Amino acid sequence: MSSRTQVLEQKPRHPEHDVVDLRDPIERLRILSDGGLLAILHSGDGAVSGIGRLGSTECVLFATDPRRSGGALGVEGCKTIVAAYQAALDRDVPIVGVWQSGGARLPEGAAGLNAVGSVFAAMTRASGIVAQVSIVLGAAAGGAAYGPALTDVVITGPDARVFVTGPDIVNRVTGETVDAETLGGPHVHAKSSGLSHIRATSNADAFRQARDVVALLSAATPAQVLRPPAEPEPPRDNPGDLLPTNIRRAYNVRPIITSLLDEPPTELQREWAPNMVTALGRLGGQPVGVIANNPIRLGGCLTGPASEKAARFVRLCDAFGLPIVVIVDVPGYLPGSKQETGGIVRRGAKLLHAFAAADVPRFTIITRKAYGGAYIAMNSRSLGASKVFAWPTAVVDVMSAQAAVHITRRRDIASVPEHGRDDAIKMFAAEHSELTGGLDRAVSDGLIDEVIDPASTRARLITLVEESTITRSRRKNIPL
Repeated sequence: MSSRTQVLEQKPRHPEHDVVDLRDPIERLRILSDGGLLAILHSGDGAVSGIGRLGSTECVLFATDPRRSGGALGVEGCKTIVAAYQAALDRDVPIVGVWQSGGARLPEGAAGLNAVGSVFAAMTRASGIVAQVSIVLGAAAGGAAYGPALTDVVITGPDARVFVTGPDIVNRVTGETVDAETLGGPHVHAKSSGLSHIRATSNADAFRQARDVVALLSAATPAQVLRPPAEPEPPRDNPGDLLPTNIRRAYNVRPIITSLLDEPPTELQREWAPNMVTALGRLGGQPVGVIANNPIRLGGCLTGPASEKAARFVRLCDAFGLPIVVIVDVPGYLPGSKQETGGIVRRGAKLLHAFAAADVPRFTIITRKAYGGAYIAMNSRSLGASKVFAWPTAVVDVMSAQAAVHITRRRDIASVPEHGRDDAIKMFAAEHSELTGGLDRAVSDGLIDEVIDPASTRARLITLVEESTITRSRRKNIPL
C-alpha cells in the first residue's frame, strides 16, 4: 500500500455474511475509531497508521500487525509509527497505539534495533505535548514492551502478555519455568508491576476505556468554555455522611470521590498501590484529576509505590492542564524496614517534587487527619496548593496527640500507676491539642484557607475550577 493518505469508507456490517479478522490492524483501527471514516496515513511492513475519531476527539491511531512475524517490528514498521507520532504533533491531537508485537525483527539485526530506538525517541519528544494511550491486546515483548511503558496510559486486554524476555529465554538463561501469563499477564501488571493503568475485561472494553481516557486528557480548555448553561442539580448525598462515626475505623474513599464528581470516575492503576487512589473525572463538566488516600488499605499511609503512583499522576494532570482535587486522610508514612530499604525516602521525594513543580490549579480537602511529612506531601500549602479546605472532622499535626504525648510526656506517663495511665494519656493528649491550636491555628497561620461544611464541598470545587486560569505545562511525563 502506498504511504500517502487514503480514506476507507465505513460500510454497514452484516456479521452473518462477513468474516472479520480481528487481528487485522486496519480492522482494529476501524473498531477503535467508533465506526467513523478512517484515513490511512501509512502502511509499513508490520504496522498501519491512520486518523480517526474517538468520540468527538480526532486522534492519530496506529496498530502493529500480529499476522506478520508475530507483529515483530522492522525498519519499515517503525517508520510508520514514527510518522504517526509526527502527524499527531503536527495536528496537536492525541495518539493511540494498539500493540501486539514480538519486538524487533531478528533478521534485521542492529538496523531493526535502531529503528525501535527511533520509536522510543519519537514517544519521548511527544511526551507532555500530545496525550499518548497504549492498548495491549496480545504479546508485547522486548521493544514492544517498552513502547507502551513510555506512554501516558496503558490499557491491557485479557490476552495481553507484556515482558522484556519471554518464557523460553527465561528458562534457558535462569532455569526458571514460567508461562507467559504468569510472567507478564494483565493481572501481573495491574497488581504487581503497576505498568497497566486499566485492566480491561475484553478487547471491546479496552477500546471503550481508551475513548474515555482520550476524552478526559484532550480537554485542556477552561471550564467556562466547555460547560453548557448551568442547570439545577438534583440533591446529592452529603460526602461528610460517608465518613465513619468512629474516627479510628477504616473506610473506602471511593464513594466520597464519586459524590464530589459529576459521575463515577475513570480510575487509573486501581489494583496497584491501592492505599492511594488516582482517577480522572469531571467537575461541572470540566475534566479533573483526583488523588486520595484510601484508609481501607494500610490505613491510607503513604508508601513508596503509592508515592510514585501519585507523583506520575500529578505530572500527567499538569502536562495536560487538568486541575487536581486532593482528598487527604493520611496518618503518615508507613513505618518499617521494608519501606526504608524499599526506597521510601527516594520514592516519596518524587511526590514532593511533582506537587511543588506543578502549575495546574490544585485543591486540597482534608477530611479526617493529616499527620507529619505525609501532610506536607499531600498537596499542602507549603507545596503550592491553590486552596486548602478542611472539614470540621479534620486534624492537622505532626502526629496524633496520643502518639505525641508518648514522646513529650514519657516520664509523666511512666510516673502514673498502670491502672490510671489510659486516663492520664487522654488528659495529656487533650492538653497537647490545646497547645498546638488545632484547626483554628492552622487557619490563622494560613495553612488552611477555610473550614467548610462537607455538604458544600462539590459546589465550592466547581466554582474554584470555573474561576481558575487553566494552562498546560507541557512538561515531559516521565515514567516515574
